[in-house]
Amino acid sequence: MLAFLIRRAIALAVTLLAASLVVFVVLEVLPGDPAQVMAGMEASPESVEALRHSLGLDRPPVERYLDFVGGFFSGDLGLSHAYRVPVANLVGERLPITLPLAALSLLIAIAVALPAGLYAATHHGRRGDTLVMGLTQLGIAIPDFWFGILLVLVFSVLLAWFNAGGFPGWSDPLLALRALLLPAVALGLSQASILARVTRSAALDVLREDFVRTARAKGLSQRRIVWRHVLRNALIPISTLIGLQIAFLMAGTIVIENVFFLPGLGQLVVGAIANRDLIVIQALVMLLTAMVVLVNALVDLLQAAIDPRPRHG
Repeated sequence: MLAFLIRRAIALAVTLLAASLVVFVVLEVLPGDPAQVMAGMEASPESVEALRHSLGLDRPPVERYLDFVGGFFSGDLGLSHAYRVPVANLVGERLPITLPLAALSLLIAIAVALPAGLYAATHHGRRGDTLVMGLTQLGIAIPDFWFGILLVLVFSVLLAWFNAGGFPGWSDPLLALRALLLPAVALGLSQASILARVTRSAALDVLREDFVRTARAKGLSQRRIVWRHVLRNALIPISTLIGLQIAFLMAGTIVIENVFFLPGLGQLVVGAIANRDLIVIQALVMLLTAMVVLVNALVDLLQAAIDPRPRHG
């Protein structure tokens, strides 16, 4: 087990270093000058050059990359060019919105997908299976942002049950969760459609195993067989997909937060792109990458706990 953990830790560090290099190089070769954008298109070349020097953009790329990597691993994400405040402060102000939104979306996806997928598997070839597969196909086809706009139209404009956008803060947790509910549904249902299909496929494979027939011969109820035996043995592909979906949910918040006017990381990313604030863009992309890599590492550990074969292999 110790060797397994060491291998995963080394893979995690190498992945983060490779991601940091890719992020830095891609942003470095993009056209446009951040100093020119901040100073204005009519600024004199001397003013632009002075601003580049003050921002450190005239330093060699290798030096700036080493500062970027060292600062990220030490918790110093740098100073925003546009806001002139530490990037860590900007991220810290918006994480309490983006992370709960992604977590609530994931909970909705799991709560909808697992029962739907297991129901479709146990009713394979019947009307229930056809209905679930049709609904999941519809959920996959509808874009998240368009579904979010429909939810606003129905529940905010027509029924007036929810606000169309904005976030009241966490001083009142119920109001905060109420503000996150519609965007979480818009994000979660499309992922629930994918997860339900994978759950159905994995459960069908397990239902054909000999131990399931043995459990039925022993007189166990269908509910106990499905939830205690089938689901547990189908968790490997399900947990793998859930780990991947966390990445999609974190990326999906960028669009959904702008649809619902939520002041989270999504709006910060859009503002940083518009202002050519490379420090903020680098920090946010690396932060999201680190989250995804860390979650995938946790999924590997979870799978090793569920099934010891990869660990021993």
